[in-house]
Amino acid sequence: MKKTNAVRILDREGIVYELITYTYDEADLSVLQIAEENDLPVEAVYKTLVLKGNKSGPLVAVIPGHRSLNMKALAKLSSNKKVAMIPVKDIPALTGYIRGGCSPFGMKKKFPVYVDKSAFDQVQLYVNAGQRGLLMKLVPEALISVTGAQSGRIANPE
Repeated sequence: MKKTNAVRILDREGIVYELITYTYDEADLSVLQIAEENDLPVEAVYKTLVLKGNKSGPLVAVIPGHRSLNMKALAKLSSNKKVAMIPVKDIPALTGYIRGGCSPFGMKKKFPVYVDKSAFDQVQLYVNAGQRGLLMKLVPEALISVTGAQSGRIANPE
C-alpha cells in the first residue's frame, strides 16, 4: 500500500496508529455503512469537512460521521461570522485530497482544524488516512497534538 501524506506525517511525529482498509462505495459514502461493514463503533468514526470562513479562509472540521455539522457553532469557535462548505470540485486543488479521501493530516497547506468535543468520549478515533478506502485508528489526543486543533461542540446532537 502506498503511503499517504497523512501516514507520513504520523510516522514522522512518532504517533501510534493502525491502518484499516474498507471497500469504498461511491454510491454510499455513509459512515454508518463503513462502520457496519468493518465492525467499527459508528460514534468513533469521524469525517473531515473542508469549509471557508468569512474571516479565516479555509478551515477543517472533524466531526462524528453520523452527525451533521453545526455551522453556527463552528463559525463562533473559529471567530468567523459565517462558514460555508467548500465546493467538492475545489477540494483537490485546495487540500491535495479528493472527496471520500480527505484526511485532517497532510493537506497541501496547514489550515486551522476544529474537532468536535465528543472525540474525547472515545478511546480511539477512526479518521480518513488520505485516500478512499483507508482509515487510521488513533487516540483523540494524537489528532489534537499533530493538527494543533481546537475542540468545541461543533456537531449537531444526534
